[in-house]
Amino acid sequence: MIRIRTYQDKDREQVISLWKTCKLTRPWNDPNKDIDRKNGVGNELFIILEVDNQLIGTVMGGYDGHRGVMNYLAVHPKHQGRGFGKMLVEAIENKLVNLGCPKVNLLIRRDNHEVSNFYESVQYSKQEDVLVFGKRLIPDS
Repeated sequence: MIRIRTYQDKDREQVISLWKTCKLTRPWNDPNKDIDRKNGVGNELFIILEVDNQLIGTVMGGYDGHRGVMNYLAVHPKHQGRGFGKMLVEAIENKLVNLGCPKVNLLIRRDNHEVSNFYESVQYSKQEDVLVFGKRLIPDS
C-alpha cells in the first residue's frame, strides 16, 4: 500500500535516518533544525511517502509567492527506480500549483549526476543562465 501524507513529528528520526542514508545531510546543516524551521512555515509542503507503512521517501517544498522550491527529495536506495521519486515530485508540484505557484526551482550538487539525470527524466531542465548565490544567516553549529 502506497501512501503520501504530510510530515508529522513522530516521523523525525526516520526522516533524518533516510536523509543520511541518501547522503543529503552535511556537517554544517543540522537536519533537526531544518525540520524545526519547516514546521514553523508551510509544513503542509513537507511530504512523506510510505510503502506498507514504512517511511521510504520525503520531499520538502516551499513557496514565497513568486517561486516554489523543492528540497530534501529522498527515496530510500532499496526503493529507487520504481517511480517513487516521480510520485513525490508530482505530489509537491500539485500542492504548489494549488497555491498558485507558477514555477519551481531546486538545487543539486554539480557532481551528483545520478540525481541530475533523475530530474531531467521528470522534465526539469538545467538553467544555464542562472548563477546561485548563498549566504548563511544563522549557523547551525
